[in-house]
Amino acid sequence: MKKKETVKSYVIFGIGKFGRSIAEELAEAGHNVLAVDRDPEKVSAVADTVTMAAVADVNDARQMENLGLSDFDAAVVSTTGDLSASVMCVMLTKEAGIPLVIAKASDERQAKVFERIGADRVIIPEKDAAARVVHTLLNKDYLDVFELSDDILLAEITLRKDWEGKSLRELDLRRSHRINVAAIRVEGDLFINWDADKLLPKGASIVVIADRKTLDKVIKDSAK
Repeated sequence: MKKKETVKSYVIFGIGKFGRSIAEELAEAGHNVLAVDRDPEKVSAVADTVTMAAVADVNDARQMENLGLSDFDAAVVSTTGDLSASVMCVMLTKEAGIPLVIAKASDERQAKVFERIGADRVIIPEKDAAARVVHTLLNKDYLDVFELSDDILLAEITLRKDWEGKSLRELDLRRSHRINVAAIRVEGDLFINWDADKLLPKGASIVVIADRKTLDKVIKDSAK
């Protein structure tokens, strides 16, 4: 008898492109997700795809207390542009007893700050495709991978041959393969804001957020 997968609860702070992709993939995988941002428009945009979305300022202790942080299994701090807010968020989530807190940093300096104040894992998307390998997967097609949960991966994979010479808009990978594109790597350079109409060159790699089964299928199909 197949073991039933455990439903977990995640809170995502900062609903930019990165945070929203993680929130939506976790929700699609059947987990409970609370998306938090101080921008009402961003919260509204993701409200229909997650369990709950809330407008809150991480610098407001009362608003943070009202979120019931102690009930969550993991937190992702993906706030941008305000280091003090990110620091406060990491500290409050750890104080609340959340067992796994992942913080997104913009550089090594921020990463050291987050590690020092208690973040369990720190990822730097702009530097190395959102983290080094945490749990190595025995599959040569995964160039790098970071497990966001038991089911959801943030991975860099080799660009499929049938995707070469096509644009992200043409491929529409979220609709066709249920994966979110976070970045494109070309000749060693990582492009976070790749033009959706620009053709993907041969030899490029792609950084995506998706569930493990979906990525395994995408890679398996590319070998056909």
